[in-house]
Amino acid sequence: MARPIWSGTLTFGLLNIPVSLMAGERKTDISFRMLDSRNKRPIRYERVNSETGEEVAWKDIVKAFEYDKGSYVVLEPDDIKSAAPESHDAIEVEAFVDVEEIGPQYFEKPYVLVPAKKAEKGYVLLREALERTGRIGIARVVIRTREHLCAVMPQGSALMLMMMRYPQELVDVGEYRLPEGESRDYRITEKELEFSEQLIQTMTGEWTPEDYRDEFRERLQDVISKRMKESGVVSAAEQEPEVHDHAATNVVDFMELLQQSISKKQRTPAKKQADAKSGDGDGGKAKPAAKKPAKKAAKKSAKKTAAKSAGKAAKSATKKKAARKKAA
Repeated sequence: MARPIWSGTLTFGLLNIPVSLMAGERKTDISFRMLDSRNKRPIRYERVNSETGEEVAWKDIVKAFEYDKGSYVVLEPDDIKSAAPESHDAIEVEAFVDVEEIGPQYFEKPYVLVPAKKAEKGYVLLREALERTGRIGIARVVIRTREHLCAVMPQGSALMLMMMRYPQELVDVGEYRLPEGESRDYRITEKELEFSEQLIQTMTGEWTPEDYRDEFRERLQDVISKRMKESGVVSAAEQEPEVHDHAATNVVDFMELLQQSISKKQRTPAKKQADAKSGDGDGGKAKPAAKKPAKKAAKKSAKKTAAKSAGKAAKSATKKKAARKKAA
């Protein structure tokens, strides 16, 4: 079950509708990893200091704005928070406009608004009112720390929330060299226009999204499947190199790290393994050794060792004395 990206209320006027924001798109791109051709191991990306070439830990990284080439002003986390909007739990509709008034360049990313329990009435009320009037709601929503411009519009049984671009994010088409004026300025005849219109009419049909597929992705998937059958796959190494806490990778496999941690915790200590092997014939199980006799035996062994050492030292001293007398 998909998790909501954001939860709050959809408000217009005095009406509040508890809703959850769910993803309205699904990424289908095929992503690749870069491997070392010599041993087929993944390549890591590291954060390094451009001057020293040393790796930089996350705790030592700060955010800064480059106001001039090579000149920066460092921002503290509180500085960014102070600029963030206060309202985080409401999609506030500010106006309703005709959908045809907004150009397609303003729409960016779709989401689905899902009503909370017992909030269906207000949800359906807004949906039907928008459908009948042919309007969409222009609103603002804060996700994490950024305020987004968005549009609330009906789509079948759903209310869609379309993320929008601010006008400052769009390039004015007047900056480009475009053919302006009327068709006759470019020697386009009436017959040419008529034939173009007829061609459009012959190719006109109903919009059926199922007729359009990402054919490149499908062909690439077939190539990958074929390559897996012919050449096999690159299996994971039996023992991955140790990854330090400060090391940076572009993909972190937490499951593998957890499994390694669990396996280390479950390993039997070497002493226990030796005791298990030295067990008698009773089912291969080792009998628990008595603690006191083991301590006594250890003490006796220590005394014997000390006595032997003392004897050797005494003999060595006697030999040295005899040698000195002979020399005298």
